[in-house]
Amino acid sequence: MDRSFYRFALAYRGGGKNDVKSNFAESMFQDLSFPREERTFDNLSRYIEEKADTGMSVSVFDELYKIYEERYLNA
Repeated sequence: MDRSFYRFALAYRGGGKNDVKSNFAESMFQDLSFPREERTFDNLSRYIEEKADTGMSVSVFDELYKIYEERYLNA
C-alpha cells in the first residue's frame, strides 16, 4: 500500500493522555511543517531530530516507524 508515515501515524491520534504514541501523533498533526508525504526513515528521523518539538520524541518515532515498516514497506 502506498501510504506515507504521516497518514499511518494519524491513526494513533485520540488515545489517552498517557499514551506516548497518541501524543506523538497529535504533536505531528499540529506541526504544519511536518513532511506529510515522506516515507523514508532517514528523512523523517532527521526532521524529528532537528526541527520537531519535544512532543515528538525520537524513541517513539523509532517504535512507530518499525510498525509502519512492517505493515507497509516490507509487505
